Amino acid sequence: MSHDDEPTPPPRPAPDPDAVAAASARFVAAAAADVDIAYDILDTPVGQIVVALSPRGLLRIAYTDWGGGSDAILEDLARRLSPRILAAPSRLAPVERELDEYFSGRRQRFDVPVDWALAVAFGRRVLEATAAIPFGRTSTYGEIAARAGNPKAARATGNALGHNPVPIVVPCHRVLAAGGRLGGYTGGTDRKELLLRIEGVLSPRLVP
Repeated sequence: MSHDDEPTPPPRPAPDPDAVAAASARFVAAAAADVDIAYDILDTPVGQIVVALSPRGLLRIAYTDWGGGSDAILEDLARRLSPRILAAPSRLAPVERELDEYFSGRRQRFDVPVDWALAVAFGRRVLEATAAIPFGRTSTYGEIAARAGNPKAARATGNALGHNPVPIVVPCHRVLAAGGRLGGYTGGTDRKELLLRIEGVLSPRLVP
């Protein structure tokens, strides 16, 4: 038999799209399980945010227009904590659901655990005291300073809140300046006002 007379092999069957999708999903899930930080970028009523999660809990929420953009935010996480970062929306789904419920008025308390890796010493005590402010209530920088163990450290408290790694969930927007003034906010006072309005606590007395 000549070479030209050799039988043509049968064509390979086309890959099953469902099988390919399932294999891809397994690969992505395995990769996501093997990283130190999983993240997603979400669009919310207060703008676009980067949300990052470690195996211990919620690590970072950052407004992209105040953090230099998503790339800069992720580079900062890589430099400070670990370069093993991966976009993994499925890992962030519980956090996204809680945020959606909060913004739609169906949630008053976040259940997702917080990883305090980016907060240390007095700053962490400030943020833990801030996390205890109930929905619909506000506090002052002086009150939070006292709860954090240093009643005279109102300015340092403001600095710690300005570096809050997980705004919204750790509600630094509920901390006001003396005399009922709005005070500052890491994402700008417009966002602070909006968050307070969502919670129904903004009154005409509150001024920037």
